[in-house]
Amino acid sequence: MVSIPLADVRPGLKIADHVYTPLGGLLLQKGKVLLPRDLDILRAFLVAHIEVDEPSEIGRGDSTNSSVVDKSKPAAVSTPELESSPIGDLHKEYDRMLLLTKNAFQSVLAAELPIYELRNQLDALIKQLKSYNIMTFMPRNHKEYDYLYHNAILSALTSYQLAGWHGLPQKDWMQVAFAGLLHDIGNTRIDPQILFKAEPLTEAERDEMRMHTTYGYQQLRKTSAINEGVRLTALQHHEKMDGSGYPFHLAGEKIHIYARIVAVADIFHAMTLNRAYRRAVSPYLVLEQIKSESFGKLDPSVVQTFVDKATQFHNGTRIRLSNNQIGEIVFSDRNHPTRPMVSVQDKIINLVQETNLYIEEVLT
Repeated sequence: MVSIPLADVRPGLKIADHVYTPLGGLLLQKGKVLLPRDLDILRAFLVAHIEVDEPSEIGRGDSTNSSVVDKSKPAAVSTPELESSPIGDLHKEYDRMLLLTKNAFQSVLAAELPIYELRNQLDALIKQLKSYNIMTFMPRNHKEYDYLYHNAILSALTSYQLAGWHGLPQKDWMQVAFAGLLHDIGNTRIDPQILFKAEPLTEAERDEMRMHTTYGYQQLRKTSAINEGVRLTALQHHEKMDGSGYPFHLAGEKIHIYARIVAVADIFHAMTLNRAYRRAVSPYLVLEQIKSESFGKLDPSVVQTFVDKATQFHNGTRIRLSNNQIGEIVFSDRNHPTRPMVSVQDKIINLVQETNLYIEEVLT
């Protein structure tokens, strides 16, 4: 191991010790073989010296060198939609969940919810959770008029993950998923002309829309095999931490923890799905808006957990910026998780400083 000045560092050398930013953030990991882009990152952070393995040590039975990617060669073409692939299995179970949810919601006014069938299919879907990424997953058969069902299923998946991330006991995770799935069940009693109206609602129509929380609670009171937290989520998911929400102007800890979790998931998916009257918004912009709303509106601890976990992409993740340039995430600052440093055409862009730019899409 030798310490060499950055001016003498060349691509292909292997880092012998972790490299940190001046503020203590991990920049490059020990054992990484340096690529040209990595040198740009080191210069951007004004790193003066780094520890590297001596050239004679590189490649001695070490497989790390094999991880260097020759970007001059085209990447292998993948077909993630194949049914035999993990993402294909996720989509297959999602589509089954969509069909069951549509049938259940459309018949709920005349029959009891098929709660055991919903639970079995939700369990099958959750088993594919390792392939689900909150920031990148999009249903393959998404139609705008099916928004209510897509929001329900995505809120269920995200709420399940968020419950685990936030430290709830595992016995609560499936119930939180049910809370996400059923939180808007009261919308089945809202006049479709109001529910799907593209123009601004009148005051009377807004009052009727707000009734979906009460309708939902009344419906779920007749449903067995779910706990009171699921029912209260249908009633409370529009309550706000400062008491400005509805229907009862509850505040703080008086709002059930399931409802506080589902509120975050619901807002995220409501804004990142296409609607009949509004196009989907960048998930990174939505996270920034959710963070700003956490002051007085959403549970700030739940929001912090959600933003921190949802933005944990590895360096090298390909993204598309709002100006349509394609780049890669090269460093994420834990203080600004939605605005990492990205490399675009051998140039390092710090999105904390370039406030006119943002990540439009994470490319899979």
